[in-house]
Amino acid sequence: MRVIIQRVKSSQVIVDGEIIGKIGTGLNLLVGIAETDTEAELEWMARKCLDLRLFPESAENNRWQKSVLEIRGELLVISQFTLYGDCRRGRRPSFDQAASPVRAENLYDCFLNKLHASGLRVETGKFGAMMQVSIENDGPVTLMLEREAE
Repeated sequence: MRVIIQRVKSSQVIVDGEIIGKIGTGLNLLVGIAETDTEAELEWMARKCLDLRLFPESAENNRWQKSVLEIRGELLVISQFTLYGDCRRGRRPSFDQAASPVRAENLYDCFLNKLHASGLRVETGKFGAMMQVSIENDGPVTLMLEREAE
């Protein structure tokens, strides 16, 4: 499983000209699911996304001391199979490591359920749709998390 985490001031996703998800301060999560992923990877990733200290202690102290849970931030979660695009050969990416659409959607929904259990506001895109994502990255802070199936 791969997740690109972006600390944001705001973020939104548009499908077919309509805003379907929008958040203020929090995290934008771009989520890629591998064919080998299991619930163990989803659990680890959800905990990591919720617990990482990515937010400053205060306006005066810029040191990252607080998690999205601690600041009661919001989450915008976007399915992103292209995180498993392998560009090492040729001129067209290979997506052989990405989970099949049915499997990926089931695991993505499970991941969302784990995030919803936090009590935070969780907004999403539309699985499998063409989406336009607007991100007002704060910092900018962008990190890549990866957890391989054991």
